[in-house]
Amino acid sequence: MLQTVGDGQRPTPPSGPLDGLLVADFSRVLAGPYCTMTLADLGAEVIKVESPSGDDTRSWAPPMSADGVATYYLGVNRNKRSIILDLANPDDLSDAHELARRADVVVENFRPGGMAKFGLDYESVARVNPGVVYASISGFGSGAGAEIPGYDLVVQAMSGLMSLTGDADGSPYRAGVALFDVMSGMNAAIGILAAVRHRERTGEGQHVEVNLMSTALAAMANHATAFAASGEVATRMGNAHQSVFPYEPLPTADGELVVIAANNSQFQRLCEVLGIGGSDGVGDISADPRFATNTLRVAHRDELRPLLVDRLLTRTRQEWFDALLAAGLPSAPINGIDEGIAFAERIGLDPMVQVADASGSAVSIRSPLRLSATPPDYRRPPPTLGQHSDEVRAWLRTPLDPPMSGATP
Repeated sequence: MLQTVGDGQRPTPPSGPLDGLLVADFSRVLAGPYCTMTLADLGAEVIKVESPSGDDTRSWAPPMSADGVATYYLGVNRNKRSIILDLANPDDLSDAHELARRADVVVENFRPGGMAKFGLDYESVARVNPGVVYASISGFGSGAGAEIPGYDLVVQAMSGLMSLTGDADGSPYRAGVALFDVMSGMNAAIGILAAVRHRERTGEGQHVEVNLMSTALAAMANHATAFAASGEVATRMGNAHQSVFPYEPLPTADGELVVIAANNSQFQRLCEVLGIGGSDGVGDISADPRFATNTLRVAHRDELRPLLVDRLLTRTRQEWFDALLAAGLPSAPINGIDEGIAFAERIGLDPMVQVADASGSAVSIRSPLRLSATPPDYRRPPPTLGQHSDEVRAWLRTPLDPPMSGATP
């Protein structure tokens, strides 16, 4: 069921664990905005700085919402205020400097060195705001790779992920989502929170750097480590798993079902459910010495797979899913996103929220974070371009005596 939050009259005051933390968000597109939305959901006051043309994703459509807004933009920009600042304009640049001076956290994902020409790089900001936690997100770091455009697809190709994705005898495929942008945003949020904790203890700010390439290599955990530790280079195997079998979609009477048996106990139960193991089976496959361990099942997957498929073809994927679930075994039909959201609703995860305030409302996907005492707070829909320019600019031009990092409009 779609949950509506906010009273539709005024923004709900921040109440999360990051209440009082001011974030100057100079980022755009996905990795940076995902990071800052995560902080905003947890109560931080995020001021999104946009050029007069706005965040690129405002024009990345279709699809569009019922109100004609690009859903790409809507997905990562709730709980923020938007101010238009043309950094080529001296007055706007002065406002940007003041925002960075007052901020607890600055987030940017310009090409490395891009903020320096505006005097908004870490060194410049830290001179006037020594406690600042300044996060930079790039494609390939600030060294020799600084000039490589940092698009997620470029990183999927360069990191090796695409060499793992697709059929063994076919073309490589990208992941269906901008995987490393999202994960880099998560990593940046983690780094920021660690740096904020350090500042609480010592008063010292610092520069947090995250790049998509390093995120990609770390995310390919077992495959990247296999090369680092043994020199083995993984290759495309379609939906098959290099180290576990069965661990892939298998055909049933009416479509494919993901079937997993990651240890000996699970394999034995799988055989029992399929009717090819234990006292009720037509042949105890689980006792076959070729399939006695996971390593042997991987080595003999070409012999084991048809035995499993032969049984799976006798019933529908829903029937097998119900039977495997009843036996405590991992399996899943291959859903569309609509079916995935519907399933999350059925099991009580409440995946969608409608965020409303006096300016309007928007439907969002709920934060994945669950905190028992200080849960994520959905107080503002994604802002229209420059929606809060006047109020934020007025606040920036009001002297603070004494200056207070983190004071919010």
